[in-house]
Amino acid sequence: MRLHVAGLALALWLAGCASAPTSSTPGSEPKAPAAASQPSSPPAAADSTTAAVSGDPLKPILFTDTGSRSVVGIQPPADLWERIRGGFAMRQLDSSLVRQQEQWYSSRPDYIQRMTDRSRKYLFHIVEELERRGMPSELALLPFIESAFNPQAMSTARAAGMWQFMPGTGRDYDLKQNFFRDDRRDVLASTRAALDYLQRLYGMFGDWHLALAAYNWGEGNVSRAIARNQRLGLGTSYTDLNMPNETRNYVPKLQAVKNIIAYPDQFRTELPVIENHPYFDTVTVDRDIDTALAARLADVELDDFKALNPQLNRPVILAAGTPQILLPWDNAKVFQRNLAAYSEGHFATWTAWTVPGTMSAAEAARRVGMSEAELRSVNTIPPRMLIKAGSVLVVPRSPGKEEDVASHVADNAQLNLAPETQMRRTTIKAGRRESVASVARRYRVSQVQVAEWNNVAVNAPFRAGQQVVVFVPVRAAARPAARGKAAPKATGHAAPRTSARRTPAHAVKAKTKRP
Repeated sequence: MRLHVAGLALALWLAGCASAPTSSTPGSEPKAPAAASQPSSPPAAADSTTAAVSGDPLKPILFTDTGSRSVVGIQPPADLWERIRGGFAMRQLDSSLVRQQEQWYSSRPDYIQRMTDRSRKYLFHIVEELERRGMPSELALLPFIESAFNPQAMSTARAAGMWQFMPGTGRDYDLKQNFFRDDRRDVLASTRAALDYLQRLYGMFGDWHLALAAYNWGEGNVSRAIARNQRLGLGTSYTDLNMPNETRNYVPKLQAVKNIIAYPDQFRTELPVIENHPYFDTVTVDRDIDTALAARLADVELDDFKALNPQLNRPVILAAGTPQILLPWDNAKVFQRNLAAYSEGHFATWTAWTVPGTMSAAEAARRVGMSEAELRSVNTIPPRMLIKAGSVLVVPRSPGKEEDVASHVADNAQLNLAPETQMRRTTIKAGRRESVASVARRYRVSQVQVAEWNNVAVNAPFRAGQQVVVFVPVRAAARPAARGKAAPKATGHAAPRTSARRTPAHAVKAKTKRP
């Protein structure tokens, strides 16, 4: 009896080994059997007991049988393009607009070469972030459409950076914009903000094509277009909505680039090899340091340094505002080693200076010991502009100054300018009961100015018919004097300049892009 039970158990174990499937590679979907091998109707269920006591003789498992099953490869993608193709997950768009954009891009191989070559610095990081969030890899190609992967790109509507953030939207996503840096151009910060924004838009619309339309046109406009179509009983997909031409071509452009990346041979396009490896590493900076010195210590060209740190507006990196910089992968350790060994004095030869009062560039340069031309160049001050009180300028750092720029300055500094107004010297005849105060009121200047121009006291009266000197804006010199008096004659002498109030221009919402 015991031998019978043992034999039955052995038969059960051998039957299980013969019928058990091989395990699939972790993270991969099990492959379905070929259609020809599937029965037309499912077989009747059989339990293990039935299989064990069937009349068929047991057969040994041969070595040749073990090699007949397919094995899923575990090799990583050969390059980054292959990795991107493997993450495509958006619904395909097939339309005449897509064909037009395919023709536009594929007929400009030099343009594609420049774009893809620029992208090699940033693509790996973007793909990593998309995969970490579980987002479609097509979104890694969006900077091709937005900026041709130029982090310094600026549209006529003031959208900036690789992802083309408008100033207001950038602030909504914590992208700081001040005198020293513009995080809309920062590689890490702008990518984080763009993917946050795209995820939010996808959550609103539940469709990537509509999310992309909203990224370009604004979520309010897309929502209103959908509501309009719903009222009219029309479709609400991307192709159904009434949109501006730029937005109507936006997703077709992305689809065209996707198709070219997916099938470069069909479009006679040669993609540069981009390794599936990080291009840059992050390095901590704990002291203010000149941009040129940082590049030299890292042993990289200044232009290459700026391409990885395009958010920097000035020739100095302030540790309180920019505590990290990006460097090519192999140069990060070179920088750290050279930084530790540096013994040539301060890392920064520049610092920040807060302007105490409204003044000309010439006056500011005189106070900080710079030439006017250098001060204008370093701080990007155009001609015929005054520097308003409270503005921050970059100026030479004195040899004895040990303190770095404070965080509240590094994070909030602004340069505010006002146009200069050319003034001309004129003379008028004083009327009866005329005084310094009455002349100042008439010409909208201060009593102190009138007193200085005429070398009298601030509260002095003028005799009737007395010649009174005033300085007036050039555009106002020909206006008739108030209270019926004759217009003053311009003498043509140069005079001190004063500021005029400027009405700021309103930013245009729409962005213009090619094609």
